[in-house]
Amino acid sequence: MQPLKKRVDELLEQIHSAYTTLDIEARSKELSAIDMQLADSNVWANPERAQGLARESAALKSQIEPWQVLRAQASDLLELLDIADDSMLEEFDTQLTALEEEYEARHKELLLSGEFDAHAAIVKLSSGAGGTDAQDWTEILERMYLRWAERAGMQVELVERSSGEEAGIKNATYIVRGPYAYGKLRSEHGVHRLVRLSPFNSDNLRQTSFALVEIMPEIDAPDEVKIDEKDLKIDVYRSGGHGGQSVNTTDSAVRITHLPTGTVVAIQNERSQIQNKETALKILRGKLAQMQLEQHAENLADLRAGESASWGAQIRNYVLHPYTLVKDTRTKFENKDAKSVLDGDIDGFINAFLVQIVS
Repeated sequence: MQPLKKRVDELLEQIHSAYTTLDIEARSKELSAIDMQLADSNVWANPERAQGLARESAALKSQIEPWQVLRAQASDLLELLDIADDSMLEEFDTQLTALEEEYEARHKELLLSGEFDAHAAIVKLSSGAGGTDAQDWTEILERMYLRWAERAGMQVELVERSSGEEAGIKNATYIVRGPYAYGKLRSEHGVHRLVRLSPFNSDNLRQTSFALVEIMPEIDAPDEVKIDEKDLKIDVYRSGGHGGQSVNTTDSAVRITHLPTGTVVAIQNERSQIQNKETALKILRGKLAQMQLEQHAENLADLRAGESASWGAQIRNYVLHPYTLVKDTRTKFENKDAKSVLDGDIDGFINAFLVQIVS
């Protein structure tokens, strides 16, 4: 039994170290405080705030409970080893191996210790150079991220989406919620380049297309990113409808400009002006937080205008002709199975990015 006991002791030490790194105890206290608020019936007088608290509670539980269960199971196994006989060795070895595998799977979360890594992610896709091909490419990326989110058990909320005239999309914005959604997806922030034979020209020539993917943390609490009211210019204008009788005739679209950085967020779906303003502010906070991380700025006042994800060098190349290869320009990680990547298999790129930024 001694070799098994030694393995369990080592596993418990690793779990304890993870508890410290991930600050599980502090997160447990935060969860208790949120659940106390949710237990108060008065909180539902403000449904939006209550829903925000419920999302925070669910996110914290998904981060805390797997580690608590893993530690409890390892502790129980250690106690059983003290009273069991050798006839149980094989069964205990199987149980311990399963716990060690669970720890290895959870261990990746140690790479997700950034300030906003545990937040939901705002994903904005914009078509770039390449006309219809670029709009089609942007829709392919949209499908890739939606497939990844589905595989990862994430919840996805559509904020707004604008279709192309002929094919594809001009832009789309989603909120992806789940364990460490922003921490995992921030590897995707930047320009994505596609090389393929174009399905949109009669000569079937090779075409290069670009799309911009912006990944921002969802920040529900204004205190996390404090924006001075005087730094904002808010414009209200008429939303574009779908034509015919369904044209939106109210001034519900909202454009917010952060004057110091020139950052602009516009929301023009068919929700109310108040909802659009709140959504635009949430995205603006996320944009500014992302810029702060990129520029290593201490606070918003230190941000430099115009320095964020832009149409500069691409972060990843997707080549479908004359060969197939997807290669990240930052980590050099590559996958020759481009079809599986475009079907949502991007975990290799995510993990390579996380390893690089913490090493």
